[in-house]
Amino acid sequence: MRLPVDVVLPCLDEAQALPGVIRALPPGFRALVVDNGSRDGTPEIALAHGARVVHEARRGYGAAVHAGLEAATSDVVAFLDADGSLDPAELPGMVGLLDGADLVAGRRRPQGRGAWPWHARAGNAAISALLRRRGVAVHDIAPVRVARRTALLDLGVTDRAFGYPLELLVRAGAAGWRITEVDVGYRPRTGGRSKVSGSVRGTVRAARDMAGVLR
Repeated sequence: MRLPVDVVLPCLDEAQALPGVIRALPPGFRALVVDNGSRDGTPEIALAHGARVVHEARRGYGAAVHAGLEAATSDVVAFLDADGSLDPAELPGMVGLLDGADLVAGRRRPQGRGAWPWHARAGNAAISALLRRRGVAVHDIAPVRVARRTALLDLGVTDRAFGYPLELLVRAGAAGWRITEVDVGYRPRTGGRSKVSGSVRGTVRAARDMAGVLR
């Protein structure tokens, strides 16, 4: 086990769910909240719960995630959505798998009604199938990942929108990375509506960003 591990939590208005996510982090896993322009007090709540907070003015999932990666100081970095849909207790097991992998990615298994709307699941399945045709054997463009910080920076991912995790997988596959995919529980988010799966419009926007990566 490589501890401590910085856990990058990209946030845009996640004040309701964030305290529970931070409290659930296992010992040795440090919350690194990247605020992406929240208006609901997310940064202040994060600080009050002991998280380190960095600010990323440029809007976009990829912009927030990459800012967190650059700000992290641990050798191994984890990435997790801050909406309560994913269990931080999964992270130690994922980190332990890095002895035989360069990247450990979660494969979401829905738990509870409404955890993963049909339109989001369909879009994810289509993109994942395209990735497998390219030789990247994953079944989910999941928002929970674990890898070594320096290696991630060396990949040179440039997308700063929703295409970031897909470009990461494409570049990792091209670089010959050993990618291990593990099942993780996926629950209904704790509060608010997802920027991606919460609406057909959000899913289409994310799919558009990802399609640009695969051109």
